[in-house]
Amino acid sequence: MIRKLTDPEVLEALATHAEQFDFVLVPGFKNSGPEHWQTYWEREINLFCRIEQSRWDQRDIVLWIDAVGRLLTKRNRPAILIGHSLGALASACVIARGELNVVGGMFVAPAEPMRFAVEERIPHENLGIPTVVVASHNDKLISFARAKGLADGWASDFIDVGEAGHINSEAGFGRWPYGLTILRDLADRIVADKSKG
Repeated sequence: MIRKLTDPEVLEALATHAEQFDFVLVPGFKNSGPEHWQTYWEREINLFCRIEQSRWDQRDIVLWIDAVGRLLTKRNRPAILIGHSLGALASACVIARGELNVVGGMFVAPAEPMRFAVEERIPHENLGIPTVVVASHNDKLISFARAKGLADGWASDFIDVGEAGHINSEAGFGRWPYGLTILRDLADRIVADKSKG
């Protein structure tokens, strides 16, 4: 069904990018449920892999960081991390460490770090690779200004999606075809940067 909701050219471009990159989904606290866009993408488009762990209901970001590390050490291709909420914060931490082969990050509705007592762990400097933050004006887990501040610190592109809640299934974001376009644009940028360098 997602093919009916998404520009076929976007899916074709993502399939081409998937020949050289792994698209890694990093869900947030309590994982992404069956109606969440991350789950739709994994289930309906055969281009995504998802981190695994057994303690999704614990607020320890180290569990998320370690889960990303376990997955990436099993794979050979460069990864683009697609994190939501706490998963976005964990993805930024993984990228900042620079120990794994990550070439880009899409951070959707990053959670307020203080909600998870990780303010000291979260990077506030340029992450050094192409990234994008997608934020909403009425996200209950983070203020719009705070999300913009994180994006500025990380030197991320910033996309304002208006009044979109936490950009999850509760806010009406099921298959979220626009998110695939954002991901396509990010992957295009990564390829363009590589060709320049």
